[in-house]
Amino acid sequence: MNQFRFSRRPDIGDKVRVSFEFFPPKTDEMEARLWDTVTRLEPLKPRFVSVTYGAGGSTRERTARTVKRILHETTLTPAAHMTCVDAARHQVDAVIQEFAGMGVTRFVALRGDPAAGVGTAYRPHPDGYANGAELVGALKSAGDFDISVSAYPEKHPESPDFATDIDMLKRKVDNGATRAITQFFFDNDLYERYVERARRAGIYIPIVPGILPVHNFTQVANFSSRCGALLPAWLAERFEGLENDPQTHALVASAVAAEQVHDLVERGVGDFHFYTMNRADLVFAVCHMIGIRSHEAEAAGSAAA
Repeated sequence: MNQFRFSRRPDIGDKVRVSFEFFPPKTDEMEARLWDTVTRLEPLKPRFVSVTYGAGGSTRERTARTVKRILHETTLTPAAHMTCVDAARHQVDAVIQEFAGMGVTRFVALRGDPAAGVGTAYRPHPDGYANGAELVGALKSAGDFDISVSAYPEKHPESPDFATDIDMLKRKVDNGATRAITQFFFDNDLYERYVERARRAGIYIPIVPGILPVHNFTQVANFSSRCGALLPAWLAERFEGLENDPQTHALVASAVAAEQVHDLVERGVGDFHFYTMNRADLVFAVCHMIGIRSHEAEAAGSAAA
């Protein structure tokens, strides 16, 4: 597939549900930007919003603080990320209980990247959960939680082949996973083939596409090369020459993401998870273009009529 097919169906917004991912802020400035983003996206009524959790619990306190604030100050439903990198089982179990005590009922269970970064060797903690499947089992044993897990349309970079990769997803499902959320991708054919592989393996939970609006093409290209995600030539051509033109870059990025979602809807997909990078504008624009409108804007339009 060279690029997406774009359809302008007016009823698309009625067929689509979205969720958003945030990461906990490290500075006061980043915290202000995060809450500006939360405030802007909240009226879109996402199904849930997830808050990431750093390797080895490196953002544990910030994640907990962010989740607690979402619970108490917004109408949003938070899903707390959990990882098992560099942590013993009793430490992971304690964090699960901490989140559950706050009222969290949704989790995103991930093995997590090695503490040394993407591309380095992963070594399980000797007293910890070895992988995402074991972590899902621990969550399911701790409560009747809604559990999302990761999926990789281009297979996990550490998996030797797709069979191994799909087998790990099957183990997560067997242990209680509710849905899978994919790594970002830019070739919808790859996603479709991955779903077909999963269905043939007896995996029937929703496999939700992870959509990454391209806020910075250079950064996305660098990250894609590290995590094994294909960057199509046509996508690079769309952003060529826009390094110093942020306004045009943003317009192109919102159009590309909206085209990708429209094409996936045409293929029967109804749920999407947006990696927001704690920025609202591109995600809000894409949601608007696919027919998901702010409830505040709809109310204002009805009053004006």
